[in-house]
Amino acid sequence: MIYSTIISLFIIAQAVVGLDPAIALGAIKPMNAANNGPTEATMEAYKDLRIPYARTHDTTLGYTYGGHCIDINQVFPDFGANVNSPKSYDFTNSDKVLLDMLGAGTQPFYRLGQSIEHQKRKYGIYPPKNYKKWAKICEHIIRHYNEGWADGYHMGIEYWEIWNEPDLDQPDDRWKTDPRTWGGTMDQFHELYVVASKHLKKCFPGLKIGGPALANPRKYGPPFLDYVKEKGAPLDFFSHHMYHRKPSRIAEDMGIVHTMLKEKGFPETESILNEWNYNRGWDQESDLYGRRMRHTVKGAAFVAAVMCECQNLPVDMLMYYDMQPNNIWCGPLTPFTYEPRPPYWALFYWAELAGYGTQIKSSCDTGNIYTCAAKSEEGKHIRLLVVRYHEDDNHNTPRDISISIPDGWQISCIRLTDSHGMDRTVEAKSSIMMESNAFALIELESD
Repeated sequence: MIYSTIISLFIIAQAVVGLDPAIALGAIKPMNAANNGPTEATMEAYKDLRIPYARTHDTTLGYTYGGHCIDINQVFPDFGANVNSPKSYDFTNSDKVLLDMLGAGTQPFYRLGQSIEHQKRKYGIYPPKNYKKWAKICEHIIRHYNEGWADGYHMGIEYWEIWNEPDLDQPDDRWKTDPRTWGGTMDQFHELYVVASKHLKKCFPGLKIGGPALANPRKYGPPFLDYVKEKGAPLDFFSHHMYHRKPSRIAEDMGIVHTMLKEKGFPETESILNEWNYNRGWDQESDLYGRRMRHTVKGAAFVAAVMCECQNLPVDMLMYYDMQPNNIWCGPLTPFTYEPRPPYWALFYWAELAGYGTQIKSSCDTGNIYTCAAKSEEGKHIRLLVVRYHEDDNHNTPRDISISIPDGWQISCIRLTDSHGMDRTVEAKSSIMMESNAFALIELESD
């Protein structure tokens, strides 16, 4: 009997979430951007997520579009061809990718470079034979999509990223024997970035030119930034990647990158985490665990927790990897049938916050609970995202989450995603029972 009482008390122990509508903290940031856009099959579900930006990286790995789109060596297949001739370019499939993004209300974030190459023979990841010519190819791609060149468009694409993870295979000199993303030295890449970024900024001073999507920004960020600074090259945004299982570890990296940019002389440069997802580790056992978790409510709670955490950190954008349903990193949509899974609702709930626009102060007195709240423009409605995330699978006790409702407000609706069902509406009261991995969107209105 005593044992049962102790267990019951533990289950009903409350965590309190507080709100202060009077304290505005700024805009809800684009924490729900992503890698890759919709196809015709996923268009309606994707459109409902209101993803602000989609990065054009690894687009060929989803197989839906086929293997010939986006990458430089696919858009400009013969490097010896005339760089100024429209006949040298093949924009057909890339056009389709970007038009689908725009059709979903999503702005493209264009990665200039190559997708990762896991296969034995590599094709496009080696240093270009002529850096200046490579830069001019990029120039004409931009002109096609923003200035109508070569029967092109006026899409107004703002972000142009140079390469992806040039540092991935630097440890142990793998770049010499089995490169996946850059088959050269970092010094060679630094030179390519400087040549390309200077040329593109001269041609398009109003666009954001940046990169280089580092896999390990702690180690390879400082020498890259030093070289860019020394050569006077532009860096409108610094992109970097992080896969982990703890939101606190991702938060730590965001702080380190922010400090690094300031100390290296780039205080105004945007910090963009443009690949991230749940991952327990890179060994076979940990990797398999991550693949099993990414589409579950645990993976979804992780996504929601990271977005809440990073909203209050010095990072300007998050870009979830990946939205292609046939990619092992895609949590939100089921492969082949394209039905929503729990991470879909994490991104959807964030879009609901972003729809209100202005963040207000929210907090919780208990660890492992993350919050973010937004107030509508007219000031009469609040949306509150509450997330409970635990990496430890043995931590499975439900928790009663109490909402400290401000004077003059009342809860009108609660939407909950947990293992009992995706995005179900529960009774609108001042507390909610949440599993160890769950998240809720709570609507409040003024009396």
